[in-house]
Amino acid sequence: MKKTTIQKICTLLILFLSFTGYSKSYDIRALGADNTAKIKCTDLINKTILQAANEGGGTLYFSSGTYLTGPITLKSNITIYLETGATLKFSSDFKDYLPFQNVRYEGVFMNTFAPLINAYKADNITIKGEGTLDGNGFDWWKEEMRIFQEIKLKNGIEKPNDFQKMWTEANKDLKVEPYYQGIFKKQFFRPPFIQFLECNKIRIEGIRIQNSPFWTINPEGCNDIVVHGVTIFNPAKDPHGPNTDGINPSSCSNVRISNCFISVGDDCITIKSGRDLNGRNYGKACENITITNCVMLAGHGGVVIGSEMSGGVKNVTISNCVFDGTDAGIRMKASRGRGGIVENIRVSNIVMRNISRNAFTFDLFYDRVSKPEAVSERTPIFRNIHISDVSGVGINKAGEIKGIEEMPISELSFTNINLEAKEGFSSDITSNLTFNNVDISTQKGSALEFKKCDGLVLNDIRSKKPLQNQPIIKVTDSKNVLLNNCFQRVPADVFLEFKNSEVIQGNNFLSLVKEPIRKIQ
Repeated sequence: MKKTTIQKICTLLILFLSFTGYSKSYDIRALGADNTAKIKCTDLINKTILQAANEGGGTLYFSSGTYLTGPITLKSNITIYLETGATLKFSSDFKDYLPFQNVRYEGVFMNTFAPLINAYKADNITIKGEGTLDGNGFDWWKEEMRIFQEIKLKNGIEKPNDFQKMWTEANKDLKVEPYYQGIFKKQFFRPPFIQFLECNKIRIEGIRIQNSPFWTINPEGCNDIVVHGVTIFNPAKDPHGPNTDGINPSSCSNVRISNCFISVGDDCITIKSGRDLNGRNYGKACENITITNCVMLAGHGGVVIGSEMSGGVKNVTISNCVFDGTDAGIRMKASRGRGGIVENIRVSNIVMRNISRNAFTFDLFYDRVSKPEAVSERTPIFRNIHISDVSGVGINKAGEIKGIEEMPISELSFTNINLEAKEGFSSDITSNLTFNNVDISTQKGSALEFKKCDGLVLNDIRSKKPLQNQPIIKVTDSKNVLLNNCFQRVPADVFLEFKNSEVIQGNNFLSLVKEPIRKIQ
């Protein structure tokens, strides 16, 4: 046989094996791992990962049983596969997560405990199967609350423990904005469950993840990420897992999150890109993100952008999701000093129920204490954000928009919205804001209230349950307001009340309203 023919056959064989996903498999139990959670398997797991990586990659296979382990460091071309009935349970001994390593904590790089599963500059890493990752975070939460109470009662740590002393020494050159320094009083920072740093081609699929010490899935500065069919459960109370967010991509590109079920002790999904100067210096936006077909139950927010968004967030689509029992639905938050641009966001086909705070929040005044300043890299910007096809019941407040004087929230639209809430939608300091085909019912106050808005379009607005002697729409200190194509289909006392505002009306049918327009002098 000619040499060229042999070369062709070898090439075809290599291509076949690569397309069929063939790689060497390492049965952890057969290699001697204890599956009764009595003996830690940390060294065996990490040595096997290194061996597989040196051989070009492979799959670590976990059969049914419970495997106790400390932190796991993944390498390129490594797959963790958990079969049905298999659980990787992580140690609650804080010493196992030493030595400290470089971790991004709430948008700031620092030296602290190693993430439970971590990787740095690795390519093609996968965690999949039908088994469970258990972060065993109860002791981490307990210690967090103990330290919090100590700081609250004594305004600081009087006698730091060994871990706090280590953290202070390891981060003596760390600098943050003055208003964020308060959080550093605790000198103790729980590790995220899964943090991959500057990795490429990540896939997490099918597994259940529970009891995370801190944030659960937290890729940082990564590209090409798929999180599909994952269940995340961190208790929101009894006991409470504080700050146990579900999925938090930060400064990542090309992220697809789909078909996930999330119930956690903080935000379900949050998109971030670093905090303040630290985030701007890293300078990497979180971009090209899709979130679809997910169900969120307990959590502070269904999908949240910010507040660490100093590197920017752009090109995000959120679709076909259910939020049932979250504190908020869609929430975007930032503050002066943070900087960053949030833009090109699309939200569609969302169902909300039992929302204890706001269905929608867009807030550039998140810190509530800052004062107006000249526009600079410190100025956060929200623009080109469009929401459509949303229905909701059992909502506390329909929504809130808060711009800042030097940077109004701009190019924000709501289309095909139907909500039943205790309170309506309030908006303060915006430009080019549009509400189209919107029906909001309230138990108190106006359905829609606007202050200091420029370029406000209200098209096809109505309320199926208007309140007695209460205007459906209130406009104050606003200009360039268009009220158009409104048909109030059930009787109402007042439709629009405005003060110190420029309002243009056209093509409205308000014959069922006793006082269609009320002008306040």
